[in-house]
Amino acid sequence: MKISRLKILLEEKILVDIHFNIRSSLALVGQSGSGKSLTLKALLGMLPESMVCEIDSDIDFELKAGDTLAFVPQNPFTALSPLTKIKQQFFIEHSKVQELFVSVGLDSNLLDRFPPELSGGQLQRVIIAMALESNPKLLLLDEPTTALDPKTRVLILDLLKSLQKEFAFKILFVTHDMNSAKSLCEDICVIRSGTIVENGEMSEVINNPKEPYTKTLIDANFANREFRL
Repeated sequence: MKISRLKILLEEKILVDIHFNIRSSLALVGQSGSGKSLTLKALLGMLPESMVCEIDSDIDFELKAGDTLAFVPQNPFTALSPLTKIKQQFFIEHSKVQELFVSVGLDSNLLDRFPPELSGGQLQRVIIAMALESNPKLLLLDEPTTALDPKTRVLILDLLKSLQKEFAFKILFVTHDMNSAKSLCEDICVIRSGTIVENGEMSEVINNPKEPYTKTLIDANFANREFRL
């Protein structure tokens, strides 16, 4: 799917003006304030009313959250109602929920528990199952592993790769974690101050960055912390 242009304006100031092509899985990487989160919010239709978004795309489906688009947030501990049982937070038949739980590697007995009773890894799997309720064409990931320990992080990334094969969705992975980006995505876009400064196949960009900014991000090894200039 090709986004020919995604432009976000606040009054007459251009905040984001980018383009990208998601062949299968694309990582959108950049420092804080670069426009990553605004891009996600624009695709989800969640920008504040003060901002104007223009999207030109070459895709065969409408970008619609909860239908063709699904979202996995950064922190699974705050994404669910803590006082509501897991099974009551789905909007599909119970049998379908059980099937999704099998796909994400969870025991269906967890459906009768409350979110605080689950571990971070279990909660993130629940969130992923919820994201797959509508069988989306595009899965938007907002730093979905940063709240998890390193071992669980690897398991979740492996799960996402497996689910992509099973459900045939595309991935847009917004992250500052280069190691996770390398593990999950085949392509990468580097965003700075609302524009794309470098893009291409993951291995090519990582091994042969053309822009000094990209090289700085890679050399900073910002898998362990948010890199800021």
